[in-house]
Amino acid sequence: MVVGVLKEIKEGENRIALTPAGADTLVRDGSSVLVESSAGEGSGLKDVEYRQAGAEVVTAQEIYNRAELIVKVKEPLDTEWPKFHAGQILFTYLHLASSEKLTKGLLESGITGVAYETVQDETGRLPLLVPMSEVAGRMSVQVAMRLLESDYGGRGILMSGVPGVPPAEVVILGGGVVGLNAAKIAAGLGAHLTILDINHDRLKYIDDIIHGTAITVYSNPYTIRQAIDYADVLIGAVLVTGARAPMLVTDEMVSRMKTGSVIVDVSVDQGGCVETIHVTTHAEPAYKVHDVIHYGVPNIPAAVPRTSTYALTNATLPYIRTIALKGLKRAVHEDPSLAGGINLAKGVLAHRAVAESFGMDWVPCYDLV
Repeated sequence: MVVGVLKEIKEGENRIALTPAGADTLVRDGSSVLVESSAGEGSGLKDVEYRQAGAEVVTAQEIYNRAELIVKVKEPLDTEWPKFHAGQILFTYLHLASSEKLTKGLLESGITGVAYETVQDETGRLPLLVPMSEVAGRMSVQVAMRLLESDYGGRGILMSGVPGVPPAEVVILGGGVVGLNAAKIAAGLGAHLTILDINHDRLKYIDDIIHGTAITVYSNPYTIRQAIDYADVLIGAVLVTGARAPMLVTDEMVSRMKTGSVIVDVSVDQGGCVETIHVTTHAEPAYKVHDVIHYGVPNIPAAVPRTSTYALTNATLPYIRTIALKGLKRAVHEDPSLAGGINLAKGVLAHRAVAESFGMDWVPCYDLV
């Protein structure tokens, strides 16, 4: 199979979907690998390294023309999706539930879209979402710590506090991979920490591993409202696989938060769980509503591209190899987890949660590939 690796063009996005080591592996498997020129530079990976691994360094147009499997990091932008054509496979983070325009654009292209974020194994894990969720969760606290400083309009609070002065109050909505990783960093810094979730088993697990450094609370509108009232930092870390994030924090709740407090909504790439959040960029990451700082960057891990590229490709390469060696149809029938990644094919949606987000019809992926 001919595998193409495009350069990311989303603002602030410096990750790449394949390392030279990954290219070497695919070439040894018998695949041809096309890498867009300078695609790896943002992660410190040079064209010569890809050539030495056996890849061809080409233009983006050559990839659109020749590649059977295109791998990316982020969802394609308006200028990219018209260049795809029927019969191609796109393997990337799609987050379709947050954009009807993107969904319809990819449907019109006829491409088969396989989303990293909906590949789900038999235990319910999302193995291709985990590495970037780990990075985003840890960075969310790093970002919040910076935005709390008065130079950024924050409350002027040191996350850890000092002897005789209390630390910041950090509230995390969601105890999944993002929330747990945020909790680890916040707890390590000495913040006063509250974690809310609707899964009681998850709350018990979190209590077991960070007992004494965090309060766990069952999540509902009442407890969310209570926690937000005392929060210096609110981190949105909720996820419904393939679907739009649930709206948990209303405009009215935000209006009652402390002046200069900070919201980092990691779930903004799925629409966000805070009513007042909207997508921002690494160039202009934050804005204020009700004197509360909002951070809505949807690709947080792009700020540490080298770490993120290696973490992501460690997880994605086995799936890329499987598709390249076996073809998508055989790969999906042999590995049901990969079947969950197929969001659309042949101009039809193939994922229930995405379809329900827009009130559209869908067909099981096995009927399409």
